[in-house]
Amino acid sequence: MNTNDRIWFGMMDEQSTLICDSWRQLMELNVYFKSIIDQDTAPIVICDAGHTIIYMNPAAVARYKKRGGENLVGRSILDCHNENSQKMIIDITEGFKANSIEDVFFTYHNKKDNRNVFMIALRDENGEFIGYYEKHEYKNLHG
Repeated sequence: MNTNDRIWFGMMDEQSTLICDSWRQLMELNVYFKSIIDQDTAPIVICDAGHTIIYMNPAAVARYKKRGGENLVGRSILDCHNENSQKMIIDITEGFKANSIEDVFFTYHNKKDNRNVFMIALRDENGEFIGYYEKHEYKNLHG
């Protein structure tokens, strides 16, 4: 009987049981992680290492509605920016890949609505760069 047969018939060894338990726990946590992102009132746009938008929280969908909203998922974030911003995004992600810059990188301050914008590296369990997200932090306008 091979490993797949043991799993199918419910006769898992200890290692297989631990893997299944870990997978189940991870899937349960994903609901919480998604809720944390979705409950944030600031836009969060998550991209893979190739600059493809893979997720936008509801605040981001609303903020970028005129540019396509949820239809931006699956498109390159570079297509949503001018040439100077594209270069900045590419330079920052290259820095993330090379580990030559911090994983939280301040990109600019918008005086109009008093917010800071950051790019934040996402890494797998081995520390490899897998993507990034854009995070907006709104500041208290009245001190």
